[in-house]
Amino acid sequence: MSARDDAEPQTRLIHTRAERLGRVTVNPPVERASTVLFRTEAQLYGPKPTYGRMGLTVHRELEAAMCILEGAKHTRLASNGLQACALAIASVVEAGGHFLFTDSAYGPTARFCEKRLKAMGVEAERFDPRMGAGIERLFRDNTQAILVESPGSLTFEISDLPAMAQVAKARGIRIVCDNTWGAGLHYKPLALGADLSVQALTKYVVGHSDAFGGAVMTNELSLANKVANCSEDWGIGLAPDDAYLAVRGIRSLTTRLKAHEAAGLELAQWLEGRPEVASVIHPALPSHPDHALWKRDFTGACGLFSFVLKDYPAGALERFFEALSLFGMGFSWGGFESLIIPCDDQLTRSETCWTKDKPGQLMRVHVGLEAVSDLKADLEAGFAALSAG
Repeated sequence: MSARDDAEPQTRLIHTRAERLGRVTVNPPVERASTVLFRTEAQLYGPKPTYGRMGLTVHRELEAAMCILEGAKHTRLASNGLQACALAIASVVEAGGHFLFTDSAYGPTARFCEKRLKAMGVEAERFDPRMGAGIERLFRDNTQAILVESPGSLTFEISDLPAMAQVAKARGIRIVCDNTWGAGLHYKPLALGADLSVQALTKYVVGHSDAFGGAVMTNELSLANKVANCSEDWGIGLAPDDAYLAVRGIRSLTTRLKAHEAAGLELAQWLEGRPEVASVIHPALPSHPDHALWKRDFTGACGLFSFVLKDYPAGALERFFEALSLFGMGFSWGGFESLIIPCDDQLTRSETCWTKDKPGQLMRVHVGLEAVSDLKADLEAGFAALSAG
């Protein structure tokens, strides 16, 4: 009942189901079970999942779909995106090693790198996300791995992953790539040289802001075994109901992402013409400094980008947010609803970061599935309040 290997991604993501217990169902069963019963001792201690934490039918279906999405052979699930990033990183470093991570990494991931890795005996060092092959000059004899996030969190730098992979592989250095923005559809890190690709399923895969999940993908069996062993040692698992919601979401991912992309680009172009806005940071816009790299390595965009306001006092920003009725102010993204947050309090960049000299507040926008005309009207109300008084 599965689609052919040469079918389009949107078809393959829908037709991942297999025969189950002699029956075929459109959706996989959700087995809320800790204990799995066996008839023989050989089965009890066999290679198949023997405990609910390892996942059952719905988890296998989600893993198969994520392999299709990322062009991977192996997937390991986690309970959220941060846990997936931590799992991937911990699988490729060990005490006494040196680890490089992008200056534009997701904040909690950066915290893990600088706090937890230190406790594990691994030295973590930030690098400029635009270094490309120049990252080679940061390599040491004990450098073990690199974390790339492209586009970067909040500030949306595009990293030259192929160039970084070329110099890293010559030294046996592993590359982990956070691919949540590209969602596996628009960006293929494994094909571009990454060893591990990570996604927060919480975002576009689930797509409805109602569940958490994470996944680590690879094409190497030996690396997949390292990830699996680390996951077992840490007791990582994904709840069956969350796995089901991720499976449900992934069926409509291609359709939803096209809508998010189109609406996000239209709104970003509109914001570029607003007098209140100093700059718009969207990789799909020609004005983005890394637009050429984005065109080379990506096949599309999503609904997440940032813009920088001109300098306004704090009171004006409060009026801006109070005037909004459609854009919610809250963390996460990837759901059907539009969100906007001020980001300055989250920025923990090194001295190389461009935001050091930006004119005003950095704002991150997630464009949902509302009518773009209504979203523009909502922001116009915010801009009017921003300028009042």
